[in-house]
Amino acid sequence: MNQSGLPDWRDSLPWPGAETHKHARGRLGVVSGKATQTGAARLAARAGLRIGAGLVRILCPPDAAPVIGPAIEGIMLTPFGSPEALAEAAGGMDAVVVGPAAGVNEMTRDNVRALAFTGAALVVDADGLTAFEHWPEGLFEALDRDDVLTPHEGEFRRLFPGLLEAGRQPAAVEASRRAGAVVVLKGPATVIAAPDGRLAVNDNGTPWLATAGTGDVLAGMIGGLVAQRMDSFDAARAAVWMHAEAARGFGPGLIAEDLPGRLPAVLAALYEQAG
Repeated sequence: MNQSGLPDWRDSLPWPGAETHKHARGRLGVVSGKATQTGAARLAARAGLRIGAGLVRILCPPDAAPVIGPAIEGIMLTPFGSPEALAEAAGGMDAVVVGPAAGVNEMTRDNVRALAFTGAALVVDADGLTAFEHWPEGLFEALDRDDVLTPHEGEFRRLFPGLLEAGRQPAAVEASRRAGAVVVLKGPATVIAAPDGRLAVNDNGTPWLATAGTGDVLAGMIGGLVAQRMDSFDAARAAVWMHAEAARGFGPGLIAEDLPGRLPAVLAALYEQAG
């Protein structure tokens, strides 16, 4: 927080200017699971679009395209049939979200590692984390400091066994150092750590987020900000705070699908403060 009591990442939010066009606002890719598991990617993609990414494209297995196509409008769609084809389809993306409902299998591991060669910043979530439970070094060697891991405590324990015994904050710091990437350890007080030692604890958590799919929305929000070239640590802090603020504004009865629609009000309030 700064001296005014406002979040200190606020000044680095990527507001568009008069000459800004969609490609200048960043290109975000979101990798979908198979035909029966497309909802998570659609939630993440919509959140990325709402938070300001100029172009969002869902990258999906061929069998998922007929399911996703009728359910999206301003979001593009590209099928892929192999990790190599995924990397090619992700060419030119500024950030890619991978893992939500992707499947805990070798294909997900291969897809994550293939994306590491695209130059896009990666936001690795959900199945993209658990798929490396028995080979964490295979994930870590594919990451760099601009990438973001978004585990809840169960996923964190699979990748970093024993670290949580030292407490959430020290665990996140050490995990970020090992992974060489930003770590977002989700929970009532989400901890965000960067490999250069920066650490933040979110202070506006809300229990209304305890419902399926909200983590997918958060991954898309982080990806959308990173795609706009916001520093990954600041993007993670900003997205976590806005995610909770959107949920708090909705209150009881919240489901994940409600969150992207709440973001414009949260963004408008921040924009007014920035003026």
